[in-house]
Amino acid sequence: MKIASHVKNIPRSGIRDFFEVVQSMGDVISLGIGEPDFVTPWHIREAAIYALERGRTGYTSNLGLPRLRRAVADYVARGYGVSYEPLTEVLVSVGVSEAIDLALRAVLEPGDEVLYHEPCYVSYAPSVVLAGGVACAVVTRAEDEFRLRPEALEAAITPRSRVLMLNFPTNPTGATMSADELGAIAEICRRHDLLVFTDEIYSELTYEGASHVSIASLPGMKERTVFLHGVSKAYAMTGWRIGFACAPVELIEAMMKIHQYAILCAPTMSQDAAVEALERGAPAMERMRREYELRRNYIVSAFHDLGLPCHTPRGAFYVFPDISASGLPSREFSLRLLREKKVAVVPGPAFGACGEGYVRCSYATSLDQIKIAMQRVGEFLSELRAGSRPA
Repeated sequence: MKIASHVKNIPRSGIRDFFEVVQSMGDVISLGIGEPDFVTPWHIREAAIYALERGRTGYTSNLGLPRLRRAVADYVARGYGVSYEPLTEVLVSVGVSEAIDLALRAVLEPGDEVLYHEPCYVSYAPSVVLAGGVACAVVTRAEDEFRLRPEALEAAITPRSRVLMLNFPTNPTGATMSADELGAIAEICRRHDLLVFTDEIYSELTYEGASHVSIASLPGMKERTVFLHGVSKAYAMTGWRIGFACAPVELIEAMMKIHQYAILCAPTMSQDAAVEALERGAPAMERMRREYELRRNYIVSAFHDLGLPCHTPRGAFYVFPDISASGLPSREFSLRLLREKKVAVVPGPAFGACGEGYVRCSYATSLDQIKIAMQRVGEFLSELRAGSRPA
């Protein structure tokens, strides 16, 4: 059967492909999948149960429940300092991934370039290609704590550049950007007339008292920015599949047309649950955030103690240690660690070629499990070093 070349040539997800190996094994401690180990808080689940009991099982508006769109607008204004008109500038999507796809398809002409910082979430480049664009990676480096440097962005811009995609805090590195750093990026975007798609799905999960800043809140940026967010990570609601986009009216209208024909609307019960999360979920979210910070502190310290450099992430729930001292490529390191010690991590190149020499570890699993996993990593490294000694 003939498959479209632009689809056939897209590689399978480096995360999902690797975890097919994991699924074939038992008794594995997984530091791989970026999914909270917490159950969705009860009051949020109860909101969905109540919606079912009331028979709220039909379609909603293509844009989403008006009540949810109002809750989104209030949440974004309160937490990010950007005001959106709820009924015309907010769209509810099936997760942030769908919102990214809608935004790309709404603005790209064939051959338009989309800049994004790498290492990055695995779907960004394929989503650009599927929308007819050209994906252009801008490499970030450990010595910069994986922040996007203005000079690197400037050097990557061409006359075909149309969009800059941002994700701070970042998956897989946990990198964050300050207001001043984002200001320099914003100035470049205004000067080169770039649209910005900012994926802020981890924005509630910042540490050491750091406050998150959205580029959409900076002068002259709201009108050229699509603000993308959802409830999956901060509220432990991955399976509910609720994301949202906030943008100027004409762009939301274009995105809605695609959403209307491809998806129609996000699940009604999930939308009711998302209202509860955004309006009353902060205390539960804060308890989870504090637990993630404790886990982060432990795992970063453990990697340093093992002789594997690891920058301290200021957000999300991932670390990206440098494993080059092991002498193994990232994929071999990950496969051998899995098979020999039953600890699952993700090879760094899953997030772009510049991820070679690194692995991604998620600390969205219990501290007890992380402690056992790090003990096993230590055993693995000791055995590697012993095996490399001359007889």
